[in-house]
Amino acid sequence: MPAAEDVVQGAPCWVSLAAPDLAMVKDFYAATLGWRYRPGFGLDEYAIALSDEAPLAGMGAAGRAPGVPRAWSVHFAVSSVDQAADRVRERGGTVAVGPLSFGPGRMAWATDPDGAPFVLWEGPVTPRWGAGRPGSGSSRRVWLDLHTRDTFAAAIFYSQALGWDTEPPERCALRYEDDREVLEIHGHAVASLYGGAVDQAPDPKIRPRWQVTFRTPNAEEAAGRAVAAGGVLVGPVRSTSIGPGLRLSDVQGTLFAVADI
Repeated sequence: MPAAEDVVQGAPCWVSLAAPDLAMVKDFYAATLGWRYRPGFGLDEYAIALSDEAPLAGMGAAGRAPGVPRAWSVHFAVSSVDQAADRVRERGGTVAVGPLSFGPGRMAWATDPDGAPFVLWEGPVTPRWGAGRPGSGSSRRVWLDLHTRDTFAAAIFYSQALGWDTEPPERCALRYEDDREVLEIHGHAVASLYGGAVDQAPDPKIRPRWQVTFRTPNAEEAAGRAVAAGGVLVGPVRSTSIGPGLRLSDVQGTLFAVADI
């Protein structure tokens, strides 16, 4: 697998979930999205979810990562997790756990200045995820939205902390579209940052977080399977760059969304 220094700095490269009951949550997502699993990093307590036989997400027993929030965590590739952690702190963010070694790399759990959690990852990345590699054939089954209080402040923070601003525009670019900043890696939109219309004051009621949306052939059917498997339909996705979606919580109460491919 390619190392982090070979990919676009700050490119989204993985999502993972810390699960108090790993077997239960694996069964839930298998029933909802048809995922299969294989062990990850040689650990019985870490599973890699496969969609169409391609690695899509990771799940670990919560006990292996004390202090990690019970939520889908978005990982961003960096060439040095120590340097990225320093940049996060210098720009008003917090490093809650790490940097520490995990599997074939090193990682740190951080929060941005508004409190949205994310992960810094230094190490090999999964080719099908792409992490900004041209022609990688990414499955495009994961979309990321940052719900925040100030779109432009968030864009500045992540650009500087993750290194988006060090890459040439053909590799990494932010463009403003429909009241949001859209992150493009090698010309492909992979995530958006949203904090309301440009003429609106920041909304103090927003709880900043990264929303993970899994794309599936039929989102309504997937939501029905999720409810049948013990999840809860929360409602429609409030804002997304990829069209309508449905927001759910899984059997351990973790929020996620589904949308049509």
